[in-house]
Amino acid sequence: MSGLRERKKLATREALMTAALRLAHERGLENVRVEDIAAEAGVSPRTFNNYFASKYEAITARHTDRVRRSVAALRARPAGEPFWEAMTEAMVEPWARHAGTTDAAPPPELLASIRMLADEPMLRAESLKVVFAADGELATAVAERTGTDPARDLYPTLVAVTVTAAVQAAVGHWLRSEPPIPLVPLLRDSLRALAAGLPTP
Repeated sequence: MSGLRERKKLATREALMTAALRLAHERGLENVRVEDIAAEAGVSPRTFNNYFASKYEAITARHTDRVRRSVAALRARPAGEPFWEAMTEAMVEPWARHAGTTDAAPPPELLASIRMLADEPMLRAESLKVVFAADGELATAVAERTGTDPARDLYPTLVAVTVTAAVQAAVGHWLRSEPPIPLVPLLRDSLRALAAGLPTP
């Protein structure tokens, strides 16, 4: 029963995220209310508030999920895998789910939603909160794999912050590209360049 309940909760959360993104894209962010998102997803505003604190949080939730999946993916990589190979695969995996394969251009709706995150000041602010929180989690995961201590050593925090910047640089280039180009090769190139300057201690 608990498994079914959890699947229902995940489905509701997904429906709310999808509704928030679709309505914001169709109407403009300021013309969308929590009540509109809830109605579109077929739930009450109270249910919405059980999942998200604001419409901005609902719209940026997929970004939040990608960041958390990257940290979890790094921890799940094989213990003997070279560090930067593990880091690259962990950073690529969440994006590859949505951004297409190595040779595929991204779906137009994905591009539109991420461009909205980049263009809207309130959404940028919400995204930055996610990034700041994630840097600490990522630094801890880096320390676990490299035998360093984030409280004592600079390396894990330096890697976490620069990896985040490298991913943002790749995504920014991807968003500006016309015609659209695949994201995954950009991510790999960005992280490969970073790895060359930050060898594992």
